[in-house]
Amino acid sequence: MPRLYRPEEIAETLGCSAWWVKDRARRRLIPHTRVGRAYRFTAGHLAEIIRIHEEPAPQSAQRNPPRTPQPAPTTTSSRTGRLPQSPMPSAQRLQARPPRRSQYGTAA
Repeated sequence: MPRLYRPEEIAETLGCSAWWVKDRARRRLIPHTRVGRAYRFTAGHLAEIIRIHEEPAPQSAQRNPPRTPQPAPTTTSSRTGRLPQSPMPSAQRLQARPPRRSQYGTAA
């Protein structure tokens, strides 16, 4: 019969909180066993959890050539120290709605 681990033991092994382990088990995102209302995990479950959350190694740099950096704009406004903004099309002005309490005739 396999040994069953508690969520606290799994959390300690994974370096996360017991709440995270229980939450993922409750949402059925990680494999687990229910004993009554308690979540229990086998060594196989732990290995599967690690496999599920494993991230692949990054691609080699030879496939993706390095990007050449774009030159930064050098002109700034002398008074504000900000970059000049390009002209933007005029936008429609927003209008606030009346408070809901006035809609129902109640006093605040």
